[in-house]
Order: sequence, then C-alpha cells, then structure tokens
Amino acid sequence: MQDNKTLNYIKDVLKNMPTDWLGLTTHRLDIYNEKLAKTQFLDEFELLFNANSTEPSALNELPTAYDYIRLGHPLSCILEWGIANLNDIKADNVISFSSQTVPVLSILRTNLLEDKKTQIVYTGELPEFFDAEIIKQVYGYHFDVIKVDSVDAILEFKGSTVFISQQEDISHLEDNVNIDFYINLHGHLGSVLIVNGSHNDHYISDIQHVRRRETIAMTPSNCLVALQALTAHTPITKLDNHFEANKASVLNSIKEINGTTSKPLVGSSGLSVQYAIMMGLVDYSLEHHKGKAIKFVVPPNCYGGTNDQARRVAACLDNVEVVDLPVDGDNDMVQSIHTVLDKIAHEDAIPYIIAEIPTNPRVEVPDLQKLKDALTEERKTASGDIAIDPVFILDQTFCPNVHFLGEGEILSTMRTISYASGSKFPSGGKCTAGYIVGNTKADALMDKIALHLTLCDNEATALQYEILAKQLPSMNQRIAEAYKNTREFVNFIHDTLPEAKINFVSEELAAQGFTPSVFSLDLPTKGNTPEEKEAYKRKLNHRLINLMITEIPSESKYCVSYGQLKGCYWTIPATSTQGTTKEGDKDYIARVSLSPDLDLEKHKAVFLEFVSEI
Repeated sequence: MQDNKTLNYIKDVLKNMPTDWLGLTTHRLDIYNEKLAKTQFLDEFELLFNANSTEPSALNELPTAYDYIRLGHPLSCILEWGIANLNDIKADNVISFSSQTVPVLSILRTNLLEDKKTQIVYTGELPEFFDAEIIKQVYGYHFDVIKVDSVDAILEFKGSTVFISQQEDISHLEDNVNIDFYINLHGHLGSVLIVNGSHNDHYISDIQHVRRRETIAMTPSNCLVALQALTAHTPITKLDNHFEANKASVLNSIKEINGTTSKPLVGSSGLSVQYAIMMGLVDYSLEHHKGKAIKFVVPPNCYGGTNDQARRVAACLDNVEVVDLPVDGDNDMVQSIHTVLDKIAHEDAIPYIIAEIPTNPRVEVPDLQKLKDALTEERKTASGDIAIDPVFILDQTFCPNVHFLGEGEILSTMRTISYASGSKFPSGGKCTAGYIVGNTKADALMDKIALHLTLCDNEATALQYEILAKQLPSMNQRIAEAYKNTREFVNFIHDTLPEAKINFVSEELAAQGFTPSVFSLDLPTKGNTPEEKEAYKRKLNHRLINLMITEIPSESKYCVSYGQLKGCYWTIPATSTQGTTKEGDKDYIARVSLSPDLDLEKHKAVFLEFVSEI
C-alpha cells in the first residue's frame, strides 16, 4: 500500500512539476542553504507527500535542492527519495550518477585515504570502459574484481564489498548483508549507488563530493525517464535522438569557433572535462616521464571547483603536488609563471599550468606575447639538463570565442589545451556539457585525455549533444550582444558611482576580441577600521543584489550563472564559486553577468535607486 502511495504521488508530481526542473542548469541562491543541500528540499517535499499535495504552486515554492544541476536537482532528489522509500532506507543513502564508473571511483578514493581493502563483485558484465589496470596504475586505487553467478555467493569480507549489476528495474535492491555498496547500472541513463548499513554512512558525504567535483548527477531528462519507468513498472527504453549527427555537428562547431583542426572532446560538464585533462596528463607523465614529480600549477583564487579538484587529485597520488600561481590584483600572471616554472625546472619536475583568461572574478588578461615568452622559454634543471616544457591548460569559459590555439595564433607553438564550461555560452545555460580542444602540439596529450574521459564515463549525454548542436552556431553572436549590454552597464555604473572599483576588460582588450559579459564590482565603503570597512562593503553587496532581484524578479537572479540566453545574474564569488577556496584568497565583491536579452534601462534605474540610498 505504501509503495502504491509513493508511486502514485510521484506520477502526479511529474504531471504538475515546474518546467524549470527540466530546463534550468543553475538555481536560486536566495532560497538555497548549501549545508542543507538535498535534505531541505526533501523535508518540504515530504510534507507535501504526507498531505498528498501536488499543486503546481506548492511544488514551485520548494527550496532549491542544489544550486547547480551538475551537483543534483529536484528530479534527482525525487528519484533517490522514491528508490529509498520503496526499499525502506534513508534518501541520503541513495545517490544517482550520470556516470557508471565514477560511483566506483568514489568508494575507492575514500578507501585509499582510509587504507581500507575493497572488493568489486559483479554479475553479468562490467561496463566495457571500466579498465581495472589503468584505475590501479594511474588513479592509485587498490581493489580486487570478482565475478559471481549469484548475489548469494557474496560472503563476509574485511573491507568494503561493492556489488555492481546491470538493472532494468531502477528501484531493485538485492538482499545481502555482506554488500556495503550497491551500484545499479542503467545503460544510457547512468547509475544509482546505494549505501548499505549505518556503519557505512560516513561514506555518504565523500561520495557526494566526488559527484560534485569529478562528474555530474544523473541529468534531469534522464531522471525523468527513470521516474516514468519506475511509476509505470516498465523497462527503461532508449530513444533514437540522432546522437551521431548531433555529435558530428558539435565537434565541427567547436573546431570552427576555436580555429583548430584537432578533434575536440565533449564531456558532461566543465569539471568532468577538467578531471579527464588532469588524469590524462598524469597517465601521460607516468608513461613518458617515469619517476618525476608532477606539479599542477593553479591560481589559488580561481573557480573553487578547479582549485578543489586539483587538490583532491594531489591528495590521492604521492607524485602529484599543487603549486599556487598568484594571478589577480597586485600579482602579474606572467611574472608568477616565470617564478613558478623556474622553480619546477630546477627540481626537474613536470609543470602543468591551469589558468583562466580572463581571470575570474577580476576579469584580467595578461600580456599575451609575454605569456607566450614565459611558456616557451627554455629552462635548465639543477644538473644543467633541459627541463620539461610546460603544458598550458586554458580555462576559456569567459571568452570561448577568442582564437588562442589555431595555426599562427599566440599559443599555437607550445603544448596548449583549452576547455570551456558548456553551461555558460556554449549552451546558453541549457545544459552543463563542457568541451576540450587542443592545438596540434597537444595531440598526444588529447589521446590520453580522451581515454580518461571514456574510462570515467563522462562523455556528454545525447540530449547535451542535441542542445549544443542547436546553440553553438549562435554563440559568437550572443557573446557580442551580451558584451555590448555589459559595456553599457559598466559605463553607466562608472558615471553614476565613480568611487566604485569596476573590474572589466579595457576597450583596447575588447578590440582584440576579449569581450566577456561579466564584471566584478568593488563597492565604496566606510568605517574607521579595515574590519568595519570590510563588513560594511559585504552588507552593501547583499543590499544591491537583494534590491535587483526584488525589483526585477523576472530578469535579475541571485545565482552563479553566466552566458545565459536571458536576464542578469548576480553573485558573490567568496560565497558561491569560491566556496572551497582558502579564506584569504576569497573575493567578497559582487560579480555581475549580463545576457544578450534583458531590460537594461530597468537595471540602470534600479542601480540608480541603490546609489540614492547609500
């Protein structure tokens, strides 16, 4: 009876759910509590369930489950809640993934750090891209793989037992107390990981963090398919969605946009492709530079996901270390690169540099000729040998239209890889898929990166390819129109509040093609001490954002987005995109991003109102 109530309720929810549950990639920060991610949404969802309420207005008022669908979203939470309800377990113990490999890696990671044994037991077949030897050699994980004919053959084990099985029934759970983790594979949809037993509850936050940083949650569209199959008691079916044609179109668009000829790669998110880059380069180093230390050079205040992921990789591998690269404010990226590369060369180590151009959130662009000179300079080791040349890994999310890598371009003569988050301009905010492109010097590296993107089952989904195929052709035009709005708003703020410090590209840089549509705003402050001034400025940030989203709720939104098709997006990097960044490197300023389509005059009027009140 309870099962029928659960399934019937979910069926009614799917009929009445807000369209944003399927269509948004980023959600509202003003109704989101990160410490209560998933739980706050489900607590209020449970109240509606108990009242048997599925009114569209009630569903629409539920708090944000996660601020970004890469991490999870209403439909992933409901899928996990439904599976948990049907099996009489806690919803926290059920975690859905778009990937079939990464849930396994999430357990192996925790057990590596805890020095705990793992056995992976399976029936049927493991995914063909699950390569145990590469996972052991490159990722450093330790485990045994055992095939069994029946779940009953799984006996007690001193360590963790992970049971992997192909499942048509999304809610099915085998009954064996000796299994610590169930990973049910569901073809093109991804997988569902279930943590079994209270003695394994401490794994849940670690597994969630892996889903946050190295892959994505099962996508909204795939969760919807899974929920429909669950409520209808039917097998999951795969639709013919022109996958190959859409993929070919996307790859051609990426080459055209970047002015390159090498084959690009497309992953399920920006961090998915960054993880493939990092692990691909580790693999390349183990093969070509045996025994040498690997140094990932990363700006300490860059996007928190980049920073955190780099440190997470380094935490698992003895030969990998993260080196800080100060790039913003009083620090010059080129000079920092010289200093860092000189030191790494002296140590005869392998330098991999990850940097954003323009930088985030200060929107700074280095002198590109000097950058090229710094990257191509021949350096010597302590013993006088020629040092290993660096690989430059460029996060081009803010300006994906700029040609860096093609023949004759500024970064064409050294090994360079560029990548972009697809939830920004590439898709106009309609999906999370990210892409990677390399110059001809990086072809051997791209082969390794492709291997690890596939191994982690992190390629873009069919729907993501479909969305990118539709959106990429108009990207450069949208970038130009959004920049025009942003420049006009920046000039207005400068004239209206000249004492504010605005971080944005100069007219000269814009003429070179750097036309971002994001700027950061350091508001004027007052107080007798640095602490008082900082506290006043932080309050002012929130006051401005709250006024904007209150006065223009249809367009102004408090979230971390950028490159969307419509509206204006506000955030404070220190409390959003820099969430895992060290406190001293955080930026407590307002970051603003404008789209090609918004009521700019209304935004000017509300900003003028804000100025009049301070």
